Amino acid sequence: MAGRISDDDIALVRERSPIADVIGEYVQLRNAGGGNLKGLCPFHDEKSPSFNVTPARGMYYCFGCSEGGDVISFLQRIDALTFAESVERLAGRAGIQLRYEQGGYVPGRQQGERSRLIEAHRAAAEFYVSNLTSPEAAVARRFLSERGFERADADHFGVGYAPNEWEALSRHLMGRGFSVQELIKGGLAREGRRGPIDRFRGRLIWPIRDITGDVIGFGARKLIEADDGPKYLNTPESPIYHKSSVLYGIDLAKREISKRSQAVVVEGYTDVMALHLAGVPTAVATCGTAFGEDHIKVLRRILFDQGQGEVIFTFDGDSAGQKAALRAFQDEQKFVTQTFVAVQPDGLDPCDLRVQKGDAAVRDLVASREPLFAFAIRSVIGRYDTSTNEGRLSALDAAAPVVASIKDKALRHMYAVDLDRWLGFMNERLVVERVTEIAARPAEAARPEKKAAQAPLDPVARLELEALKLAVQRPALLGPEFDALGPAAFGVADHAALFQLIASCGGTAAGGPGGREWVEILLAAVSDDLRQLLTRLAVDPVKVETNGEERYGTAVLAKLQEVTVGRQLDALKARMQRLNPIDEQGDYNRMFAELVALEQQRRVLRERAAGA
Repeated sequence: MAGRISDDDIALVRERSPIADVIGEYVQLRNAGGGNLKGLCPFHDEKSPSFNVTPARGMYYCFGCSEGGDVISFLQRIDALTFAESVERLAGRAGIQLRYEQGGYVPGRQQGERSRLIEAHRAAAEFYVSNLTSPEAAVARRFLSERGFERADADHFGVGYAPNEWEALSRHLMGRGFSVQELIKGGLAREGRRGPIDRFRGRLIWPIRDITGDVIGFGARKLIEADDGPKYLNTPESPIYHKSSVLYGIDLAKREISKRSQAVVVEGYTDVMALHLAGVPTAVATCGTAFGEDHIKVLRRILFDQGQGEVIFTFDGDSAGQKAALRAFQDEQKFVTQTFVAVQPDGLDPCDLRVQKGDAAVRDLVASREPLFAFAIRSVIGRYDTSTNEGRLSALDAAAPVVASIKDKALRHMYAVDLDRWLGFMNERLVVERVTEIAARPAEAARPEKKAAQAPLDPVARLELEALKLAVQRPALLGPEFDALGPAAFGVADHAALFQLIASCGGTAAGGPGGREWVEILLAAVSDDLRQLLTRLAVDPVKVETNGEERYGTAVLAKLQEVTVGRQLDALKARMQRLNPIDEQGDYNRMFAELVALEQQRRVLRERAAGA
């Protein structure tokens, strides 16, 4: 059993560990005068900074929560370390070799659990990097090359390759003195029938580092078709890895986030790489989980969040991306700083955008951001046919709770005015009164997600459901015209996802006349979150006589196509309003011709629906 760390060494660790530098890796500190520094407390939520650091005395103290101490106790508190582990980490940082009393120092024996797991992960990261140049890793190198990444880029981000063997990493680490229990506890291996089995095999590997730069886990991308695991596999929860508070790339981005007062949140490892290489070094990503409250706390500390900075979320332009943005809306007001959304209209993620259109296009994507509130409100409006009075009123009822949930009264009023303009009422008083009325209700009634759950009651959403029901029960009634609609024709995210499921199973052509076999094909492919909807549509009766089903199917399809054309018309009219007919005559004339063609198409669809 190791003895205690020498008192002289503890004193030396304190002396060579400047408290401002150590705390500055977790919290953005600013000059507070008198030799003091100030920042947002990492131990409790606060709007204005009350966390003080006094470098001359090597102490910190928060006047909000009364937490205080020295550099050693800070690490103990923020990273849940023991006193010895905290001293050991600081010693490693300062290049100090510690001495232990009652038995002396034996390298590798006296370290705490966290230090051992960190060391194991560092060794694992080096092992994966060394394997990226092996012949077997050609598929991994090709994956990187196809996405525009060179060898130097892989080195910069520490990307590696896990050999497609059962225990290659485990053998390597055990040969370095790590125990089976440490490998399993750290999530590097799992228990097999004959010993430890590597968690990651035949995969491209990204090291996930904490804010100080220590490797605490890995993200792994499937490369081999025979691999029956998920596309991306992450380290499980461990004593050093907690996915709800981990942001990939935070170690590389923290200084630029602090310097620019900007953080860009993306969805994947390659997106972080693409943004950094394109000149946006403030990008980070969550690791296999939704962006949440703990992630917010990390960014707020680095941003010195007092309202001057900005957090930009990038999401895919598809329905899943919109759903992710609306989830982010729920957390928006936990930031003091402004929050934005940047969505690429053609649906390309930042990595693909960089490959296809270059670095400038990635920078333009971030620069084209729009406020998250505006994006959330517009996303709700987009579910409705605003070409009719009924549709506009339905959109108002759905969007008003979103606006009403804005806590800042002045900002709420401004978005209510915008909502009137976006819906085309030209009656500010009506819209503002509606928003004010909802805002005065109990908080539960004003929650946007509660209203969103009622969206299927909208006539357009019901029409979408009816078309999907026919595609599930009577696919032959709809035919290839339904398959050609595309997911964008469905304003409700779950409806768009179900359309994509039907398409992935061969579309209505594969369904033929429908029946049990077709439904079983769909059920075999459906995800858990869509199973209930699919099941409901499969059993809900088609409310029309058998001899009228063909006319009914034609009418439903024509109405849904008309809604899609209506959305295209609204978007085109909005673009035309921004043009000067004299200075931009060519573009205006082209759009006007497109407008006439779309209006003609809508008339034809209305007549078809009425005739059916």
